[in-house]
Amino acid sequence: METLYYVYVLRSLKDGMNYTGYTQNLKLRFEQHTKGKVESTKNRRPLVLIYFEGCLNQQDATHREKYLKTHYGKMYLKNRLKHWHDESSNLI
Repeated sequence: METLYYVYVLRSLKDGMNYTGYTQNLKLRFEQHTKGKVESTKNRRPLVLIYFEGCLNQQDATHREKYLKTHYGKMYLKNRLKHWHDESSNLI
């Protein structure tokens, strides 16, 4: 079985902003974020995982990550997650 790569989006409950990244081990990477071991998100905790996709190789994952960081990618996520805000009120 091939190794999957995951593109993921975290939402900071502190500032309401998203963080997009990719990894081979989503569970471990999310733990690193929530424990403050990732420089770019350590001051933005608490964080929740709001979206992820699986990719078959690293190149596809990096391209998808870059796309999701663009204006059109952010619009895609906003549309894809339009009902997330209503459901996330239980998280706060």
